[in-house]
Amino acid sequence: MIKSFEELIGNLKNIEKIKTVGVVCAHDEHTLEAVIKGEKEGLIKSILFGNKDEIKTILANLGYNKKDNDIIETLTDSEAAEKAVEFVRKGKLDFLMKGKLQTADMLKAVVNKEKGLRTGKIISHLAFNELPTYHKLIVISDGGMMMYPDLQQKKQIIENGVEILRAMGVETPKVAVLAAVEKVNSKMPETIDAAELKRLNEIGEIKHCIVEGPISYDLTMNRESAIIKGYKSPVAGDADLLIVSNITVGNILGKALVYSARSKMAGIIVGAKVPIVLTSRGATSEEKYLSLVLCASAVK
Repeated sequence: MIKSFEELIGNLKNIEKIKTVGVVCAHDEHTLEAVIKGEKEGLIKSILFGNKDEIKTILANLGYNKKDNDIIETLTDSEAAEKAVEFVRKGKLDFLMKGKLQTADMLKAVVNKEKGLRTGKIISHLAFNELPTYHKLIVISDGGMMMYPDLQQKKQIIENGVEILRAMGVETPKVAVLAAVEKVNSKMPETIDAAELKRLNEIGEIKHCIVEGPISYDLTMNRESAIIKGYKSPVAGDADLLIVSNITVGNILGKALVYSARSKMAGIIVGAKVPIVLTSRGATSEEKYLSLVLCASAVK
């Protein structure tokens, strides 16, 4: 298990090869604060793409110097994204981070059929949460990219999450496919999908993890609730990855944990050639810093 973000940070400090992030449109103070903190702690290196004068001004205001050849001048947001993707393809970057630009402009360069970072997988979002009431990091997917995934897309969402968790050291992630009830109900399509995903896991089509579903949130997060209800599963009370039925559920659950349950949260995009820090423009520098930690931890 991964108990906390601090554990991930500690693990990164012991890795010999420091990973390099490409920051797209890096002329943003919160973004650079996060990058600077990561560099000062020896967790990452960075190459910055965007308006060179603005980037240098922000760096100076933050009291930080960076080599000229680590700042790549670009004239537009699209050019910054395309240049950073080019650097990934050339092996100069291990992962990417969105700075001061629209998500659509970033993703357009990433999914470009000829020059992008497509792998044939869907691109999905992972939100890592550190809760004071849970014994390890809990991951929610997908509350940020896939709006209304069908069965096959949910299968790929699981596979994306499992791959990242295994890269971080969780050998056999425990996956809970959430629903309001624990039994299949023909009027609740998410329960049908959950049962099928469990079956696919049992016959070996979804590998390297344990999938449970349908399972309610209380049984997933609290072993005592499962005991009281007589629900037996290795996932109950010990899940690593929560799979939600649609983006609305994932978005509300994630924000509820942050704003009502004091969760510390960080998120990344996976499924492309490299992981991507794709936080909102209103995200705090801490959230962006922790998301950098996640990406650096996920790179093999």
